[in-house]
Amino acid sequence: MKLYPEYKGLNLPGIDQEMLQWWEEHKIFDKSVNQRPEDKRWVFYEGPPSANGMPGIHHVMARAIKDLFCRYHTLKGYRVERKGGWDTHGLPIELSVEKELGITKDDIGKSISIEDYNTKCRETVMRYKAEWDDITRKMGYWVDLHNPYITYENDYIESVWFLLGKLYDKGLLYKGYTIQPYSPAAGTGLSSHELNMPGAYKEVKDTTVVALFKVINNDQSSFLFDDPNEDVRIAAWTTTPWTLPSNTALSVGPDISYVKIKASNPYTHTPVSVVLAEALVPAWFGGKNQSSVEGQSAAFKGNQLKGIRYEPLLDFGNEIEPLLGGTDAYLVLTGDHVTTSDGTGIVHTAPSFGADDQRVAKANGVGTLTLVDQTGKFKENVGPYSGRYVKDYKDEPGYIAVDIDIAVQLKTEGKALNVQKYEHNYPHCWRTDKPVLYYPMDSWFIKSTACKERMIELNKTINWKPAHTGEKRFGNWLENLQDWNLSRSRFWGIPLPIWRTEDGSEEKCIGSIADLAKEMDAANVALKLDQKVPGDLHRPFIDEVILVSSNGLPMKRETDLIDVWFDSGAMPYAQWHYPFENEEKFKQNFPADFIAEGVDQTRGWFFTLHAIATMAFDSIAFKNVVSNGLVLDKNGQKMSKRLGNAADPFKTIQKYGADATRWYMLSNAQPWDNLKFDEEGIVESTRKLFSTLYNTYSFFALYANLDDWNADDAGVMPVAQRPEIDRWILSRLHSLIDAYQADMDDFDVTAACRRIEIFVNDHLSNWYVRLNRRRFWKGELSDDKRAAYATLHECLVVVSQMISPVAPFFSDWLYRSLTAYSGNHPESVHLTDLPTPSHDLLDEALLRRMDYAQHISSLILSIRKKEKLRVRLPLRRILLPVIDERFQSDVDQVKELILSEVNVKEIEYITDTAGMVNKRAKANFKSLGKRLGKNMKVAADIIQALDQEAILSFERGDELKITVEGQEYILEREDVEVISEDIPGWQVAFEDGITVALDVTLDDELIAEGTARELVNRIQNLRKSSGLNVTDRISIKVEALPGIEEAVRNFGEYIKAETLADEITVFASAPNTSTISTPLSTSPLSNQGDFNPQTVEWLEGTEIMISVERV
Repeated sequence: MKLYPEYKGLNLPGIDQEMLQWWEEHKIFDKSVNQRPEDKRWVFYEGPPSANGMPGIHHVMARAIKDLFCRYHTLKGYRVERKGGWDTHGLPIELSVEKELGITKDDIGKSISIEDYNTKCRETVMRYKAEWDDITRKMGYWVDLHNPYITYENDYIESVWFLLGKLYDKGLLYKGYTIQPYSPAAGTGLSSHELNMPGAYKEVKDTTVVALFKVINNDQSSFLFDDPNEDVRIAAWTTTPWTLPSNTALSVGPDISYVKIKASNPYTHTPVSVVLAEALVPAWFGGKNQSSVEGQSAAFKGNQLKGIRYEPLLDFGNEIEPLLGGTDAYLVLTGDHVTTSDGTGIVHTAPSFGADDQRVAKANGVGTLTLVDQTGKFKENVGPYSGRYVKDYKDEPGYIAVDIDIAVQLKTEGKALNVQKYEHNYPHCWRTDKPVLYYPMDSWFIKSTACKERMIELNKTINWKPAHTGEKRFGNWLENLQDWNLSRSRFWGIPLPIWRTEDGSEEKCIGSIADLAKEMDAANVALKLDQKVPGDLHRPFIDEVILVSSNGLPMKRETDLIDVWFDSGAMPYAQWHYPFENEEKFKQNFPADFIAEGVDQTRGWFFTLHAIATMAFDSIAFKNVVSNGLVLDKNGQKMSKRLGNAADPFKTIQKYGADATRWYMLSNAQPWDNLKFDEEGIVESTRKLFSTLYNTYSFFALYANLDDWNADDAGVMPVAQRPEIDRWILSRLHSLIDAYQADMDDFDVTAACRRIEIFVNDHLSNWYVRLNRRRFWKGELSDDKRAAYATLHECLVVVSQMISPVAPFFSDWLYRSLTAYSGNHPESVHLTDLPTPSHDLLDEALLRRMDYAQHISSLILSIRKKEKLRVRLPLRRILLPVIDERFQSDVDQVKELILSEVNVKEIEYITDTAGMVNKRAKANFKSLGKRLGKNMKVAADIIQALDQEAILSFERGDELKITVEGQEYILEREDVEVISEDIPGWQVAFEDGITVALDVTLDDELIAEGTARELVNRIQNLRKSSGLNVTDRISIKVEALPGIEEAVRNFGEYIKAETLADEITVFASAPNTSTISTPLSTSPLSNQGDFNPQTVEWLEGTEIMISVERV
């Protein structure tokens, strides 16, 4: 029985299925949690997804990040529980249902009951749960799917009510009539963090108007009139002409200087006198298609304009609506929000559609006009604009912006100084993608500004990855924090647990179901009702609950729901139904050690977690957070089904396997950078890591099985006694463990992945295994051979552990292939403990020597490649300049290894490169151009003139300064390109301070030896393709092409030793013998006896016939 399974090929999707079934049968996820101690926890919070849409490839990225750090900390011995969750409320679900039913918000409660509507929402929200669970399993994301928290369940809602009650008791909940961002398309107000979601502000091109408001001539305004019939108008610029019918005031800066300009109206060409800020006159007069200044008054301050009255701009006979009792209108006010940064220095004031407008109007007893309804269209009392949408909310064919028609009317009536298109950023609803309005609303708010400083202070204790997201994006957000608009005028969500009397004189905030039951019992007695706590706390059932005030008045619930972001921010508490049960469980799991979501959650879930924890518990909610970037297509474009560039995660994983997909996504770019997703990258990840590891394991398994070597057998020599190459790779391995843990502890998975790739490819496969092949397949099972097996086995096992967080399937498959035969190892890599680096094995001198060997070999091989000198062709000499005192000693200790690797006979040392190579320097325009600008050409000439000594000094790392136009510049390595010019008969290569020269002169002896080496290669390939066992001995017959006889004559014993041949014969092919040109095909020969040579590819496109027969 073979101890180590041997396979016929790498099949990553097949490994996924095999391991997934094995994990489930053996409950490996449960064991990975339960086998870790209760008192050593690492807490992770799952940001709840919504299952009303299909998962995308970006979800694979986000969930891989969550999964890998949980797996890593499990390897470190922590107990990492992962409770899943579902976000089940909010606009996405409601809008989906409305679209499916063909209704709008206005139809709810009319053509469809709230109960039926919410029932449909409850059904819809879990529509794609099976697909989400499926992708979760297939991508290897370990999370508890059997006991998730669900935000629509009563227990969850009760915990949310507890938090709201806690904030209410602290005086942090209040009701206010304010201007709020409002989404007509969604039919609800939005919070400031929703308004700041990525992509919410879009660049649009709107019609703008400088409107002219006609001043009423009276005693107060008389200083503006040169004669009683003068047409004096105040100019105000707006980017929202649809608000002009609702104008009730104009605002000026009290200390801003204003002037009156005499000119002609550019549209009616009638005389007009225009009042505007003195500093902004050039913006509106004297330019192309603008009026000329015909006269200008002396300047006067804005305070002189205060109280001046003007005629309504667009008067449709609407009565002024009171604002805090004030009903005054059409007069000039002063305000500190007025500037001269743009516009005219005068602000058109419509108190219903701007926070500053409403504030200054309230302060001056001015009323308002709200002529747009909550669907985003004009009411029926706005003349020709009645019933028209102020923005295109319905995607109407041929929609004409109402702004254009208003501008045309103003131009025609001589009430416009300027009309033009203007590009600017305008807020849009994050869910409907439609423009937001600022609208007057009765809303409930959380007074988050009261805790702003504490939020800022606590945020500084959180480890953000990347740091700038926490310091800048999140930190700046907190610095400019506004009160949280909690209310949502919708139907499917957590109801606001506040009941009020009709006159608003008394209110109660309910913090638990028990509190609700107690209050309902009191109301039943006082109001003679027969109410019971509803089984479902959603609308409409909760709306029917009546409470009673202290003086016996009925109290009804405020009909609003709460912001769905509060739902998700409450999950640290509500997932455990805290504080009503699981109090100890909550304490064990708060705050989280780690969370991760997309950068779009910075002002979403990250904020609500932080805000609630700070306000309710004076605590952080999480200690570490990874904020991942976007997943774009390979051209850097946003993925979308409409563009046809969206990657299907199910098809991707089915085709390439989960591990290759995960590894590519996390090794290609830092998680917080945007990823340009390209399937070719997955193919490359498979080739670079997984195929290399598979081939390395296959090599190990083949020879370990032949020798019946058992990793559990005692008697392997101590590491200190093993050959230097073994000690080197183990030193490399433990150095990797150290660096890997440092990277992963710092949440830098990309650096960790790249380190592993370098180790596997450059050190383990392309160096250690390749240089040690002979140890594995030559001779009996000696102590040296056991040491080689033990060394390679340890490397593969530890690598399987280190890749397991990112590549959970393949790593476990590899680990089990290496250990399953034994009862002395944990049954899964995910149940192991990551080894700590052994500092006894770290040998810096050995690492340095071997780095020299690899580096020098790489340079020599690069010369061979450039000169088309195949590696099997031996060369005479390498010249190495000595770079420091210990260089020669270090290289001497790895000299034989280098010579063997590059197939060169000897190394000679020289003290410098003088005479061996001529070097010249050339400026790198790409890096220097940014710094030097116009001085670049002079600097390039100075660099080009550098002598040999200056170049050598620069290469050694000495500082290089140049002075251009009196300014000194220090040059970096990337600023200067050093070009080597070779001496005849030699080829030179240089990199990172090491220079090598290779003697490329050939003679007959070298050529013959090279031919022998080529023969060995072809014969070994034939052995393999013929199905011979590695121990079978053979006889060889070789066609006598030019050079073959000399190679066999001089190196026959070498050829036989390398190929396990008893004899080798050279035969001459008969003239006119026809052969089949396909490589490895059978080619009959006449007059050569009864044997079947095969034709194989030879040198420079030729072919050779070779026969390999078992003896």
